[in-house]
Amino acid sequence: MNTLSFKTKSANDAYVKHEWHIVDATNQTVGRMCAKIAAILRGKNKPYYTPHTDCGDYIIVINAEKVKFTGNKLADKEYLTYTGYPGGQKKEIAKDVLNRRPELVVERAVKGMLPKNRLGRAMYKKLFVYVGAEHPHAAQKPSPLTF
Repeated sequence: MNTLSFKTKSANDAYVKHEWHIVDATNQTVGRMCAKIAAILRGKNKPYYTPHTDCGDYIIVINAEKVKFTGNKLADKEYLTYTGYPGGQKKEIAKDVLNRRPELVVERAVKGMLPKNRLGRAMYKKLFVYVGAEHPHAAQKPSPLTF
């Protein structure tokens, strides 16, 4: 009798190849763009995706100030921070955050879509968000990524 054995290969650090991608955020909806970026940071676009291994690629986001929100989110969405002291909760609407620090909008959206453990923190370190079209990662030769 011919027995076939199909073993599931589990990816490890020696097997995984990390690539570099660049995303232009001009006129992209924040949530839709960041959901796709989070999936690529996790490695879900790879055929050898393994949940317990960092299989993802590096992502460079340029023109972060040109993202857009749908509906009334620009005026209604609140970003909360807490200092740890009584009465230390601060809130800021999305319009003010986009004017003050536009890269924070993309960074917080992607970070919220990643796992909340040390693997998720390692995946988050592979995200680079810049205001404007220039970035210092030309030596890595990032391939353009369109959604």
